[in-house]
Amino acid sequence: MDPNSSPPHSNTTIPVVATLPAYGSDSSTGKPISLWPGMFHSPVTQALWEARSHMFERLLDPPVDAPPQSELLNKTPSQSRTTILYNFSSDFILREQYKDPWNEVRIGKLLEDLDALAGTISVKHCYAVDTTTRPLLLVTASVDKIVLRKPISVDIDLKIVGAVIWVGRSSIEIHLEVTQSTKGCGTSDSLALSANFIFVARDSKTGKAAPVNRLLPETEREQFLFKEAEARNNLRKRTRGGQKREFENGEVNRLESLLAEGRIFCDMPALADRDSILLRNTSLENSLICQPQQRNIHGRIFGGFLMH
Repeated sequence: MDPNSSPPHSNTTIPVVATLPAYGSDSSTGKPISLWPGMFHSPVTQALWEARSHMFERLLDPPVDAPPQSELLNKTPSQSRTTILYNFSSDFILREQYKDPWNEVRIGKLLEDLDALAGTISVKHCYAVDTTTRPLLLVTASVDKIVLRKPISVDIDLKIVGAVIWVGRSSIEIHLEVTQSTKGCGTSDSLALSANFIFVARDSKTGKAAPVNRLLPETEREQFLFKEAEARNNLRKRTRGGQKREFENGEVNRLESLLAEGRIFCDMPALADRDSILLRNTSLENSLICQPQQRNIHGRIFGGFLMH
């Protein structure tokens, strides 16, 4: 046996190195690597950051004591339209990152990508060339709807297209469409999923609602989507107001009867209505711990992580 060789059971030190690319290693900004978003999220979040780094730079390092944007701009949907392409058919590693046990795309991971893409689109719409003003803080307010029309295969290329379709004073609605061709049905893409995200703008210094750039639809489809979104927004306002008036005009009596029925459940369950159930028995709770790796570019919890 060679006296210089290591024994089979000797203590060996195995170095551990980062498996992620050296983000920003050649950047002149000098920012710590921990401040770069997208590193610990999906490949789409990472790609979006790389593609829009010139905009996100201002969000990571806003001007000190800069004034808010004084003049709103006119933007078109085409100026914010962004397309994401998943090359599943040729990229084995990408397929493995999105594959579920049924050889379909993991919906939770796709929802994370949708939120990240909607955020990028809202930033593009609110982006101002004037770098002397402080940037807006854009957050996901709600997801108006998500419609899954068919299973999404992980073996076929996938495309997501999104754009701003409506803006209010401080709110932005983004429409996203996921398309994928069907096996044996030619090369034409069919709609697999559609979603509407609503973002709100806040002043990054005061935290109050901030106005956003105006939207000018150009095509007939853009005008149609704008009118639909406007109608949904008006309906939400009327619904909120209508619920308040109903409560003031007689819902108090109904609430009192429901409370009386609930007391019977608690005090005399044998006499309770078997077709009813206590509200507390329908409660579901879930705790999510957001580690530093799940933060967004503002250092807050990433909405896509919650959706995932």
